[in-house]
Amino acid sequence: MRRGLTQNMLFTIPNYNPTEYFLIMPNRHFSLPSPISAKRDVPAGIVVFLVALPLCLGIALASGAPLFAGVISGVVGGMIVSLFSGSELSVSGPAAGLAVIVASAITNLGGLDFFQVFTLAVFLSGLIQLLFGFLRAGVIGDYVPNSVIKGMLAAIGIVIILKQIPHALGDDKDFIGDEAFLQTQTDDMNTFTEMMSSFVSPSAGAMIITAVALFLLMLWERPFMKKRAWTGLVPAPLLVVFLGTLLNEAFGWWYPAWQLTAREHLVNLPVSTSPADFLGNFRLPDFSALLNGKVWMVAVTIALVGSIETLLCIEATDKIDPEKRISDTNRELRAQGLGNAVSGLLGGLPITSVIVRSSANVYAGGRTRLASFVHGVVMLVAVALLASILNRVPLAALASILLVVGYKLSSRKIIREMWAKGWMQFIPFLVTVLAIVFTDLLKGIGIGLLTSVFFVIRSNHHAAITLVNDGKSWLLRFNKDMSFVNKAELKRRLRNIPDRTHLIIDGKKSLYVDEDIYETIKEFETGAAYRGIEVEYHNFFDKQLRPTT
Repeated sequence: MRRGLTQNMLFTIPNYNPTEYFLIMPNRHFSLPSPISAKRDVPAGIVVFLVALPLCLGIALASGAPLFAGVISGVVGGMIVSLFSGSELSVSGPAAGLAVIVASAITNLGGLDFFQVFTLAVFLSGLIQLLFGFLRAGVIGDYVPNSVIKGMLAAIGIVIILKQIPHALGDDKDFIGDEAFLQTQTDDMNTFTEMMSSFVSPSAGAMIITAVALFLLMLWERPFMKKRAWTGLVPAPLLVVFLGTLLNEAFGWWYPAWQLTAREHLVNLPVSTSPADFLGNFRLPDFSALLNGKVWMVAVTIALVGSIETLLCIEATDKIDPEKRISDTNRELRAQGLGNAVSGLLGGLPITSVIVRSSANVYAGGRTRLASFVHGVVMLVAVALLASILNRVPLAALASILLVVGYKLSSRKIIREMWAKGWMQFIPFLVTVLAIVFTDLLKGIGIGLLTSVFFVIRSNHHAAITLVNDGKSWLLRFNKDMSFVNKAELKRRLRNIPDRTHLIIDGKKSLYVDEDIYETIKEFETGAAYRGIEVEYHNFFDKQLRPTT
């Protein structure tokens, strides 16, 4: 048995094996990824890289930024953020949820000719996020109900499926994995019209690759396959990418009409012809614009939106963590802040935790931060040395992986589970799903939260007050603390008191009673004198202040 030291207390790890555990020190801001599950994390990191790379390029394109800026933020999200992250499974990089904000900011700050002014705003947003982390703003995510978080996961799963159907059929004009359903894309279509268009003229080669890929992915999930030891050594997503590439090359040898050769059908990685050409893609921000008010407005906007999106994605990632670990959200905010500062210094886009990549990481078998770190390292090496080889990978193979990821996030089992919990959980879940699918992530979460708050208040109204009677004697009891949100229910109950009766108002179970409640009772008491109602109070007064602990 091993003892580890936390910030304030000792804990023990039963059946300790020194090859499986390391000293856990949550008060540290930096720690190297653990190699304890490298045999799963390394292949998972490669799979995440293959999924993340086209997303990085697509988001940069949608943002009106240089393509290499998306690659920079992907590398930083893997290599830097993972070292400081508070989550073992979260994968960070450029997010489609910020694409509209980034595109608008680049335009307002002078366009691509002044892109280094924008990267200064990214750098400053990182410093602001660091401040959020040190101010312990990470608790915001703890106030999002589980029904909304699960609705967010299911909605993202649905959007992933809808977005990847065109790529699975060979329509690869866009590759943005979590863009809003009805938002116009770079080809002037939205998700719905793009999907309908893809059914009109599908690519035979893409459909064959997709069919083979989905068959392998589903085969690996079968119980008889899981029992075979060698399947654990060969991750299905990695095998799909390898075989999908070989299959596409085979089409070129035997049936060229089926081969996917156009750049939009394949991974499109920038190719550097020399070390100087590669290093020329990295550019420092324009610090001469430090006093520009527009720069600071963009920085604050990116920091706020990016922080909220990160916290929501961290909560969602914890829900799908097979080991059910609880992430340190304040540490994650600091990690994201450092990542954005570094990305801005190198000429990259803003970074957030991204649920699409994180979900792909979990599905591919990732278990620690090593997977995210590997994905960043492989992306850097690939961009520098292997671009021409990776540019042969068909997007249809990657779309197949994301289709399965989307299904796992929004399966019928999840919907049945939420239905079984009752309509007070299911309706906020369903509203969140629909709102995210038809708007975007942050708007959908906001609508889901408002719906959830409505049901909380409604439930609180009914549970807060009990009214019973025995003949002409009535008892109105407060079952919990009373605030202004209970005023409507209190008035409704008081209206039910008949004339010429005796009413006891008991506040014994309340530690706090809002001034609005006192005024409502006082107004009732004034009117009760004209109705012949005698009012008696038990443990009701002097509860305006909560007791200190």
